[in-house]
Amino acid sequence: MKKQFTIFSLLMIVAMIISACGSSTTKVAPSTAASPFDPAAAKGNIVTAGSSTVFPITQRMADLFRREGYSGNITVDSIGTGAGFERFCKTGETDISNASRPIKEAEKENCQKIGRTPLEFQIAIDALAVVVSSENTFVKNLSKAQLADIFNGKVSKWSELDASYPSEAIKLFSPGTDSGTFDYFVEAILNSKKDGILSVKGIQLSENDNVLAKGIEGSKYAIGYFGFAYYLADKGKLRAVTIEGVEPSKETVENKKYALARPLFIYSDATIMKNKPQVATFIRFCLDAPDKEIVKAGYFPPTTEIKKKANELFENVMGTTP
Repeated sequence: MKKQFTIFSLLMIVAMIISACGSSTTKVAPSTAASPFDPAAAKGNIVTAGSSTVFPITQRMADLFRREGYSGNITVDSIGTGAGFERFCKTGETDISNASRPIKEAEKENCQKIGRTPLEFQIAIDALAVVVSSENTFVKNLSKAQLADIFNGKVSKWSELDASYPSEAIKLFSPGTDSGTFDYFVEAILNSKKDGILSVKGIQLSENDNVLAKGIEGSKYAIGYFGFAYYLADKGKLRAVTIEGVEPSKETVENKKYALARPLFIYSDATIMKNKPQVATFIRFCLDAPDKEIVKAGYFPPTTEIKKKANELFENVMGTTP
């Protein structure tokens, strides 16, 4: 018994020596330097404002940013794209402007007056949803021409649009004039002419998409439009109408078959990003967001080409790769 124990002990010692020798020759992957854009290391506050459509995705990114260790304060105000550019380009109150349309030349000029050069980062793709109440069982599909007639006030009753529809007044709901969604709809459907939609009697305008959703839910004869994420949030109470026979999906958005697909942006400025590293870190975080997080927020992920363009811009500004 003693002899067996001695042999076992010797074997154990040999095994330990072999293991030690092996560990000394094993190749260890070189340690990588910590990312300069680590949320846990970011200090200072971040102020964003703008599009109500972009709000859900920016808010989600802000929540995830905090979970990754950021201890500062992120303000995300939903005030409409136009109002967001006012704060960013005129008063200089914000670090990031959320937008559901590209910045206008007049807004760029305002930015230049206060020493800012707006940088555009596309973070997602949105499909503008045209919606009716779930109680509406008669409208299934609309053409762009029919949408124009409805929102220009050329038809005031559903039966004027289609004889098989009820002879009931159409109740219209639309984002307000500060909204990038309004600007986009006017351009895509109304040929950039907004006088008609603004003169429709009884139309309900609001920069708050939740207000629009609740209003449409409450009337069988209502119709309105807003970002796809807000439709998904109330999908049981609302129903999306197909446009030209096409419904919004990742495929129809990417191949541009859905008529009301549009890019979503965040804007900042090189000086802001360099002087406030926490802002650059948050932008980097948004650009690196996994596709599944974009989808969870109710949007479609940007294509590989779009991501590449945004990353190249970031690298050119900050002089570093992700």
